[in-house]
Amino acid sequence: MVSKRIFLVFVLPVIFSVVFGTAVMNDILEKPGRELNMWPMSFSEGFSTHKSSIEIIDLAKQYTTSTPVEIQIKINDSSFDCGDLYVTIYSSTNDVVTQGGYFEQCFGEGMGTIPINDNFSKIIDSPGSFEIVAEMVSKQLETISTRGTFTVK
Repeated sequence: MVSKRIFLVFVLPVIFSVVFGTAVMNDILEKPGRELNMWPMSFSEGFSTHKSSIEIIDLAKQYTTSTPVEIQIKINDSSFDCGDLYVTIYSSTNDVVTQGGYFEQCFGEGMGTIPINDNFSKIIDSPGSFEIVAEMVSKQLETISTRGTFTVK
């Protein structure tokens, strides 16, 4: 008697939910132009980029394991004259190798290079191919970004 109630109360609703969910997903995915993207965002999506409004300066194509990656960021958009700068280096497997955050980078109305009164300098001690991403977030929470690639030997 108890096992029938458990079946009716717990197991049967789970079975109906799976069957109903499968039928709905099958119907949706059969329509043209539909696809199931289980991982909809990567680190490159989710922020907008303006045309050439930010660029990485002094990024070499190749470094050694003992040479630091030293860069500056140039902003060409006056609406981003103040904000937070985030620089992240990713490995070829999209793992974060190192990051740098520089807050309240304000350089007035003129265009300028950042970080101000600081520098991004990181040593990558393992050989491979890497991607560097620089993002500037304004006080209005708008974001511009750029990326570059380099190798370490």
